[in-house]
Amino acid sequence: MSELLGAGLADQVARHLPWLRDLYRHLHRHPELSVAEHATADQIERELTALGLESQRIGGTGVVAVIGNGEGPTVLARADIDALPMQEGTGLDYVSQTPGVMHACGHDAHAVALLGAVRVPSEHREGWSGTYIAVFQPGEETAAGARAMIEDGLRDRVPTPDVALSQHVMPTAAKTIGTVTGPVLSADESLRITIHGRGAHGSMPHTSVDPVVLASSVVLRLQTIVSREVEPGQFAVVAVGALTAGTMANIIPDAAELLLNIRT
Repeated sequence: MSELLGAGLADQVARHLPWLRDLYRHLHRHPELSVAEHATADQIERELTALGLESQRIGGTGVVAVIGNGEGPTVLARADIDALPMQEGTGLDYVSQTPGVMHACGHDAHAVALLGAVRVPSEHREGWSGTYIAVFQPGEETAAGARAMIEDGLRDRVPTPDVALSQHVMPTAAKTIGTVTGPVLSADESLRITIHGRGAHGSMPHTSVDPVVLASSVVLRLQTIVSREVEPGQFAVVAVGALTAGTMANIIPDAAELLLNIRT
């Protein structure tokens, strides 16, 4: 790979920028939700075929390509491909054309970056040796895609990598590369909490155990974990993304549900 780098990797990337940019905008216009990335997977397969590479579907909408090039280390690079259930309001000329769905987390950039990272070494095999595995993973936002690929035999269908690169974009100034020493991203856990009470008619709240009030109290208490329990200077995030309870204004429900996201 050092020969490839010495041969002008930056020039190769610059030469492919129009293709990369057009492909990125296409994917951004046509986002798909987790484990429903059928058109996205089809597009990725077409791009790989155009490069003369064979691919395989693993886990439904997951796409994998293995480039063997003699003896050497095995490197796996992974990109996620799913979008989020959000309405885009950016006003871009390549704005999402799918109502209520948007590539707001950058997975369109991930997919295109990995395709670029496949094209250059596949076109310049004289500059490296080993095995390069490209994994386009569906369903990252729900974790269902990784699970589906593993259950569909990913570990048995590709060589065991010596190193795996699973990058994620981060916001920074345009035309810059940001780097720091030490950890950059965080561990992510999601929790579902069900609070059980006792329902009643809205006119008789004294006969209830109101889960809405309980849930509201829990939310307020959760917001003090970081500010009062975590040592200043330590990283932690506790976010309540959803609070769901009841169906009508005049009925006190018997349960409430909280969806939490924790980052450490």
